[in-house]
Amino acid sequence: MEVPPTRYAKSGDVNIAYQVVGEGPFDVVYAPGFISHLEALWDVPFFRGFAERLAAFSRLILFDKRGTGLSDRVGGSPTFEQRMDDIRAVMDAAGSDRAALVGVSEGGPMSMLFSATYPDRVSSLTLIGCGPRFSTAEDWPWAATPEIQGKFLDWVERHWGQGDVLSTFIDGIVEAESDRTVIARYERFAASPGAARAILAMNYDIDVRSILSSIRVPTLVVHRTGDRIIPVAAGRYLAEHIPGARLLELPGDFHISARPERAEELSGAIEEFLTGTRHDHEIDRVLATVLFTDIVGSTQRASELGDRKWRELLDAHDRAVRKEIDRFRGREVKTTGDGFLSAFDGPARAIRCARAITEDARQLGLEVRTGLHTGECEVRGQDLAGMAVHIGARVAAVAGPGEVLLSSTVKDLVVGSGLEFDERGERQLKGVPGTWKLFAVRS
Repeated sequence: MEVPPTRYAKSGDVNIAYQVVGEGPFDVVYAPGFISHLEALWDVPFFRGFAERLAAFSRLILFDKRGTGLSDRVGGSPTFEQRMDDIRAVMDAAGSDRAALVGVSEGGPMSMLFSATYPDRVSSLTLIGCGPRFSTAEDWPWAATPEIQGKFLDWVERHWGQGDVLSTFIDGIVEAESDRTVIARYERFAASPGAARAILAMNYDIDVRSILSSIRVPTLVVHRTGDRIIPVAAGRYLAEHIPGARLLELPGDFHISARPERAEELSGAIEEFLTGTRHDHEIDRVLATVLFTDIVGSTQRASELGDRKWRELLDAHDRAVRKEIDRFRGREVKTTGDGFLSAFDGPARAIRCARAITEDARQLGLEVRTGLHTGECEVRGQDLAGMAVHIGARVAAVAGPGEVLLSSTVKDLVVGSGLEFDERGERQLKGVPGTWKLFAVRS
């Protein structure tokens, strides 16, 4: 198979490199691990063989994540929203309305979030060697401790570009000195030592457990039983918490195996899954960040101003809110008395929209309270319903004047956004089971 030409898709201000190979009856978008290089991958027998195997029965779309490979280098850590935007930009540029997503390792969480957020664009989801969280917590023992993580990052930076790092992740990728030379070059082409370290360090902040139940596309979870990077328990957790997911455990003591018989075992399982589950599914639920806004003391202000002046002020407020919703790529769902319910496909954009609405209101002499939550919403025509919407409304109800208040679910999904938060403690929300940890966006 000839090396396909590399093209570029524009995602905001960032150029994302992508390739299209194969002419199969359906599209597959491959989300790579923490680093990749579209042109150098064709020199690596394992990567080339895997790509050719997928392209034999599909139209395969490959891309380098922002900051790696042939895509633009960017400052700081990309957010989940930006990564989802990159997938969407590549699909649009490649003329793909709907595709099967295949996420490997670090490419898994972004694929999970994309599948839950854009179920109309995802026919199925395959997760290979993935976990929803990569750092230890009281309720997540399947990861290395911060001390071990720090030592590993130091080791990666020292050994980057020598072929040692990828051979630690992928069994059998280096069998001879000539292989090591190829892999070492691949590492250097894909990222610098500092960039590789930064990407891996960013992974330790990932936690997408809260959105797993919102994934409604057919899902296959594939995991090596002896995986030393992401333990198989993490894969089992995914299969247990993604509705209807199928778990396939394969033998092997490494994160990924490049050994021919095991590589074929993986490729064959993916082909069987993808070619046997090509059916449409009705989109009646979607993951979204809901934003509620409400004018504080509206009744008193209306009484003070009188009907005509209050209506003029309210109209100015509504125009400002709609302008900000549109600017941050949200969707107005409906008005709620003296406020709005809007929905966003990215939580960071929703937060920034809430801040902008708050500032616009102050310039009009008004105070608004805002509340945000990310969760699975029921789609009812143009309206949204369900517990996630109810939680968002309740969060807004306990927000103070001028405060942008959000659930911990939203906070966990904006890692790397530069947003800062103050804890507001745990609260009971009316009509919502349990207690909820809330955070206010720092000015």
